[in-house]
Amino acid sequence: MILTLCTACAAPLPDEPMQCAECATRYCSERCERYDRRRGGHGRICGAIASGGGAEQYHADKKYAEAVDVAVEECAEDAEGQTCYICTEALHAETKEGLVRGCACRGTAGFAHVSCLAEQAKILVAEGEENNLGLSALNDRWARWDTCSLCKQMYYGVVYCALGWACWKTYVGRPETDRYRRTAMGVLGNGLEFAERNDEALPIKEAELSMERRLGASEDSILVVQGNLANTYAKAGRSEDAVCTSRDVYLGHLKLYGEENEKTLRATNNYASILVDLRHFKEAQSLMRKTIPVARRVLEESNETTLRMRWTYAMALFFEDSTATLDDLSEAVTTLEDIEQIARRVFGGAHPTTSAIEENLQDARAVLHAREETPSPGNASSS
Repeated sequence: MILTLCTACAAPLPDEPMQCAECATRYCSERCERYDRRRGGHGRICGAIASGGGAEQYHADKKYAEAVDVAVEECAEDAEGQTCYICTEALHAETKEGLVRGCACRGTAGFAHVSCLAEQAKILVAEGEENNLGLSALNDRWARWDTCSLCKQMYYGVVYCALGWACWKTYVGRPETDRYRRTAMGVLGNGLEFAERNDEALPIKEAELSMERRLGASEDSILVVQGNLANTYAKAGRSEDAVCTSRDVYLGHLKLYGEENEKTLRATNNYASILVDLRHFKEAQSLMRKTIPVARRVLEESNETTLRMRWTYAMALFFEDSTATLDDLSEAVTTLEDIEQIARRVFGGAHPTTSAIEENLQDARAVLHAREETPSPGNASSS
């Protein structure tokens, strides 16, 4: 279930909601169902929803179309004069949609139609299923839903959001127990979060966690869903839920995989990032000082997890500018200068990660410069 609110009154739906017998539109009560049919206008659109595959499919198709329009509009200036690397056309022959690019590709590379990217992912996954490929091969094909095949980096922003809806509308008609339908819910939730639509992402991620527990998912799968949910809690301003959930995820990974596993390292960084957001700077610094050497030993220096851990550590140092020492601020600037170069090399200068690190670097330099210009009380001259 992805539709989590009553169609008539927008109240949260119960575990077993009422629904229209013809189109499966859901309601919190019989009263709301009767009201919507008699006075809310449901009777006028019930047939269209039913012929469109039911309430979930109809909703997904509609949201996908809206998300594509938003992504194309945002990418229009960048995509002017380019062509799709999949179909080689500027306008899609059937949908007439424009181009997008939301990855780390640079120059003339990486432009495509959302529908072309979605169709490519859909075909690759279907071929993998048909040929009974192994789990690793299937996961590689599934990655096309959120990762560019050219630069091998994840999509971001409104492009990821559009692909999230494309993924969900592709698999929503399958049984709840189907692995791809379950995973598609996660892709959609992450896509909405990447587009900063956290109020929409949150109920989807909560529904996903509830579903995974109900279906008896593995501990690893539940930890992944919980970790994604913790990030959304933080972005939606639910601080206590965020820190408690992210701590549970961190400890769960540590117990399941040990400290040198990349999944544990990512969970550690997510926990530390939330601590920084909540201004628990000392705790975040301590955690990062203990864990970054492990990441640098186990992973490459240019690995995204290592980079993000060092970024989190720098933030924990210079955000505490009122009590941070000059050494702390200097270390933050040096760290940000180093990872800015790494991010520029890995992601390119236009990528949001690179831009955010550059902005933090400018802020950290300003804080350091101001502190250096301010004489300490012991050195102040007397009048």
